[in-house]
This record gives sequence, structure tokens and C-alpha cells, in this order.
Amino acid sequence: MRIILILSFVFIFSGASVTFAQGEDPAHTELRLLRDELIASVENGDIEKMALHLHPTIVITWQDGEVCRGIEEVKKFYARMKAGNKKFEGYKVPPTADALTTLHAGGTTGVVTGYNIGQYFLLGKEIELSNRWTATVVRENGQWLLAGYHVSMNVLDNPLLNSAKTGGAILAGITLLAGFGSGWWLARRKVK
Repeated sequence: MRIILILSFVFIFSGASVTFAQGEDPAHTELRLLRDELIASVENGDIEKMALHLHPTIVITWQDGEVCRGIEEVKKFYARMKAGNKKFEGYKVPPTADALTTLHAGGTTGVVTGYNIGQYFLLGKEIELSNRWTATVVRENGQWLLAGYHVSMNVLDNPLLNSAKTGGAILAGITLLAGFGSGWWLARRKVK
């Protein structure tokens, strides 16, 4: 009897998972492919391949508040990030959606949120930044394109702020010691 009960549960739950997967909008499979291709092109530094997946009027707001409008501005941004002092190194955790994309406008537009952990070389050190993001995708001419992307980090708790706090505490300690040392030296001079 126990075996029949266990087998019944296995069949019921395996049937439920098949029904769920079959009921998923096929757009989500296409959107996963878009995500994977964008991540691969970013990690490989292939800006031209990435641009193939961007809507011509894309708008991106980055963690530092910089806004890129259009594919050419996005390309320039990535070129700067690969050179210079602020350098994007890749992902510790690639962009991961919280849930399936919410589809709108008859399944031609979608909005999705998620997180990632980016690796950067900033201020002479390697830093990992946990980010939250929102992406807007549109389907044009049978292809999903990234039309909007907003990425942000916690301004109250992040490695950059923590470094500033630590640096500030060290500077305050040094200043305090210098003040005590100067006071002690001045006091000794007056006594003589």
C-alpha cells in the first residue's frame, strides 16, 4: 500500500511540473536566450555582439548615475569601462532574474527585475558590488531586444562606502594622535 501511495505522489507531482512547463509562454525561452547572449557578450568584451541585442533607442542608467541613450553611447561607456581607472572585470554572479518577465502589450513588451554581483577594479583595488536591476525588453521584427536597463546598488551598505568609512576612521585616529602629540609637545615647551 505504501508503494502505491508513493508512486501516486510521484506521478501527480511529475505531471504537475510537466503541466507548468508546458503552460509557460514560449517568450520566456527566447528571453532566457537573450539574457545568455547579452551576458556572454559583456563577459567577453564583445561590444558589437552585445549591440545586436539592444534596441536602437535603449536607455541605461548605471550605478554611478550616468545615463546612456542609444547604442553608440552604450558602446562608448563600455569602451571607457574597459580602459581607465574604473574597470568592469566581469560577474561573480551574473544577472539573475527574481521571477519570469512580466509580459505586457500582447506579449511584445516585458519588464523583469533581478540582481547580480559585478566585479570591478576601482581606486586601485578589486571590488565586488551587489546590484539590483530592472530591465525592459521589447519584441520587434520577431526578435527580443533590451530597451531599458536601470542598475543600482545599496548606497547605505556597499564596499565603496565601507572603504570610505574605514579610511575616515583611520584619518580621524591619526589626526587625534597628532593633536595629542602636538598638545603634549606644546605643553612641555611652555613648562621649560
